[in-house]
Amino acid sequence: MNSRYNLKTMSTKKILLSGIKPTGRPHIGNYFGAMKQFVELQDAHDSFYMIANYHGLNYIQNGPEMADLTLNLAIDYLAVGLDPAKSVIFKQSDIPEHTELAWIFDTITTMPYLMRAHAFKDAEAKNKEISVGAFNYPMLMAADILIYDTDVVPVGQDQKQHVEYARDTAEKFNRIFGETFKLPEPKILEDVAVVPGLDGQKMSKSYNNTIPLFAEDNEIRALCMKIVTDSKSPDEPKDPSTDNIFALHKLFALDNLAEIETRYREGKISYKESKEILADNIIKFVTPLREKRKAIATDPAKVKAILAEGGEKARARAVAKMKDVKEKTGLSF
Repeated sequence: MNSRYNLKTMSTKKILLSGIKPTGRPHIGNYFGAMKQFVELQDAHDSFYMIANYHGLNYIQNGPEMADLTLNLAIDYLAVGLDPAKSVIFKQSDIPEHTELAWIFDTITTMPYLMRAHAFKDAEAKNKEISVGAFNYPMLMAADILIYDTDVVPVGQDQKQHVEYARDTAEKFNRIFGETFKLPEPKILEDVAVVPGLDGQKMSKSYNNTIPLFAEDNEIRALCMKIVTDSKSPDEPKDPSTDNIFALHKLFALDNLAEIETRYREGKISYKESKEILADNIIKFVTPLREKRKAIATDPAKVKAILAEGGEKARARAVAKMKDVKEKTGLSF
């Protein structure tokens, strides 16, 4: 492994790790719930930003599609402002120690404990057939976090349980084998923790209710018009606290939010006009990101080189941690 990634040269900043699965186009919920935090936090931390393609295999089981989605997510990371000079940007699959550590965690984890995971309970309630990978993903996620001695994990409010699983696993391993892992803390921005989708539920690709982050103007306008509202007429007072459009205005209407809220309460705005204003503000926000993304996408070789270098940096730390884990567990001596 390249000696320029000697761990002794790393700073004393707190270590931050997070990642996104390469399962489709990122949406504004991904941005405000995760990506925005990634960019804001990278200056103050030793940051590791992962493309979680092992996790993605639970959803994408087509080789060329997975490769394409992975490359495109790397482009997305760079377009929103992640800087490879400040952050380690890498593919999860370039670090085999993630899955190796996940197996070790499997051996100290019970099935009833994993059955408490929100995603498992949701799938079970919907009578979905659950793969071993989907059932076991909290242990792989714990390995993702703990292998880098992570201090901070930026997540949405609904993902806080992932960090709790990692903390539980670290505590259990430390109790059995001796002090080895740090206990990570979640980093949640409460006001944007859950971004509503077109139907008022959490914005999610699985609900098909998203506004893509890099969408063209016409697509943004069309999607905004689909936002679900009640049946109040234009001249009726409206409650901004319960309105799906206004929930998105709070993210994008930085200059005219107070005016929109007043018009809502006084019955001086229609939902159609509110949607049009929202679309204009989203387009104003998205356009520079979209143009930057198009420029980055013209040089895929450069993007792949950034991922390769990030993979070397991440693996240097993962290998060192696994050496300690294997010695503690008696797997090497």
